[in-house]
Amino acid sequence: MFKKLLAAIAAPLLIATPTLAAPQYAVASWYGPGFHGRTTANGEIYNQDGISVAHKHLPFGTKLRICYPTTGRCVQVKVNDRGPFITGRTFDLSKGAADIIGLTPVGVDTITYEIL
Repeated sequence: MFKKLLAAIAAPLLIATPTLAAPQYAVASWYGPGFHGRTTANGEIYNQDGISVAHKHLPFGTKLRICYPTTGRCVQVKVNDRGPFITGRTFDLSKGAADIIGLTPVGVDTITYEIL
């Protein structure tokens, strides 16, 4: 009897563990000096030394984990702008975010990303 009662109470509390999606690959670049201090697409003032990212379609405020396989470093960023507007690129990182993962010296390369 006790086991049935415990099972009835616990059943609604059981939550399936979400499966983590495999990281996706994309091409990213960084932007900074010419846009520093200007208004981003969501109305914020762009800070090239801040931690943010531009994407063509993801909703503003979407948080991403972006990793650069070459260095093994990752950064968590928030979408606050639109772009990049160069064919083949998916993300434009702020200079600050690119500095953290080591993308700044090469400018453009393949990264992995996960939506958080």
